[in-house]
Amino acid sequence: MTSRKIFRSMAMGIALALASTSALVSTPAHAQFGGIVYDPSNYAQNVLTAARTLEQINNQIRMLQNQATSLINEAKNLQSLPLTIVQPLQDQIRQTQQLLNEAQRIAYDVRTIEGAFEQHYKNVPLGASQRAMVDGAEARWQNSVAAFEDALKVQAGTVANIEGSREALGSLASASQSATGALQAAQAGNQLLALQARQLADLTATIAATGRAQALDAAERAAAKAQAREQLRRFLAIRPRYLPGGSD
Repeated sequence: MTSRKIFRSMAMGIALALASTSALVSTPAHAQFGGIVYDPSNYAQNVLTAARTLEQINNQIRMLQNQATSLINEAKNLQSLPLTIVQPLQDQIRQTQQLLNEAQRIAYDVRTIEGAFEQHYKNVPLGASQRAMVDGAEARWQNSVAAFEDALKVQAGTVANIEGSREALGSLASASQSATGALQAAQAGNQLLALQARQLADLTATIAATGRAQALDAAERAAAKAQAREQLRRFLAIRPRYLPGGSD
């Protein structure tokens, strides 16, 4: 192909391109194709509206997803802790209370204590017979021995609860660390407080039992001193008086 033919072909291509551009520019805003009216501006507006509608739908989907996630988290927060040690703690406290209720001779009762002290400790019958005074001292001694025995029982029960406390503490600590929601964490914390309350109850019972034994022992020694003085006075009163320089 000669250069003249190439130039002629290029010229024809440019002419056709210009003709097409002129046709597009001169196309009216509302063109008809097979009886259908086509409006480019209306089409663009429809496309923009559809895009906006799609964006709104996507936003609603994301909102629903966020709400579903929130509901799932709330459901986790409402799940109860699968572990409970309340009943074992109550049983242990009941056992300690039972040991206190089994107190021998002088029980943990204000009126009982007042009556016993009024009869055997505060107003020791110093004018009673020798046998009655010996019986009174024996009763007070038995009260002290029984109180010390009761204190030892309560202490033994408290020591026996230590192993249960260790197991409960380990279980609650593990449950608290693996808690899936706020409710489970709170329930684990509450049960830890209940465990501490039971330990305080054991400590209170031990102190009460030990204090009771010590108080009865101190009261017994105080009453014994008063009775010993009276018995010594009687002994000296009936002893024959010493007369120096007896008869030959």
